[in-house]
Amino acid sequence: MREIEIRPFTAADRDWLVQLHIDTYERDEGFDNSFGVLVAQIVDDFLGEYDSEVERGWIVWDGGTRLGSIFCVRLDGQTAKLRLFQLVPQARGRGVGRRLLQTCTGFARDCGYDTMKLWTHKSHEAANTLYLRNGWRIVEERDVFNYGQHLVERVMQLDL
Repeated sequence: MREIEIRPFTAADRDWLVQLHIDTYERDEGFDNSFGVLVAQIVDDFLGEYDSEVERGWIVWDGGTRLGSIFCVRLDGQTAKLRLFQLVPQARGRGVGRRLLQTCTGFARDCGYDTMKLWTHKSHEAANTLYLRNGWRIVEERDVFNYGQHLVERVMQLDL
């Protein structure tokens, strides 16, 4: 892999980002199409409403190829929310996710947030391991039925 570059998310990244999430979760998790609808809505809401002073999205690139994404959005005045963290399979296990996570949490710290939260699923073992290794803690778990699947939803938090 060449030297990767983390660039700000732009509207030109929208369709790629939505499709990456659809492909990954339909293939790996068996999610139904309601997941893609949700991701598209999250991205469209971000593009329409985000406050660039305290919210940001990033795309990681290897040359002309996108490898993944991560977003920091405002949950409330003290809390940021990590969203849309995803890597293409060939980028996993190479430190790219850690770099993206550090970029996102560093931005949240610089914006003055006290904490950061994320919602994920227990079944996302690699992501959960990355979060736990970087100071996140599990604050809630509950059984849910989402995207055509029985899942264990997990809320994690990082004190900044």
